[in-house]
Amino acid sequence: MLRQFLKSKIHRAMITRADVEYEGSIEIPGNLMDEVGLMEGEKVLVASVTSGNRLETYAQRGPDGIEFIINGGAAHRIKKGERVTIMAWGLSEGPVVARRIVMNEVNEIIARSGQ
Repeated sequence: MLRQFLKSKIHRAMITRADVEYEGSIEIPGNLMDEVGLMEGEKVLVASVTSGNRLETYAQRGPDGIEFIINGGAAHRIKKGERVTIMAWGLSEGPVVARRIVMNEVNEIIARSGQ
């Protein structure tokens, strides 16, 4: 039987920009997508630590760095300056060790696990 397991998690990232007019998605720095094994276009759950709002969208690969940009209608639910957790799941017959990073207030990695 296939079960769904957490495979990728970016915890406490700071949203640096929100653009309602842009086509919907969340732009994540490419180096951080690589760090946790996320792919361009992959479905993600974005949960705001700040407001409690949650939404599903797809990951858009941005330039390496520290910019997390929430776009489209999602920018009405999650705003610039909010801390978010970004998660993705995979299907597997057995346990999966999730690749996780924890960010500080300027989107630098302060902890890693599952690498």
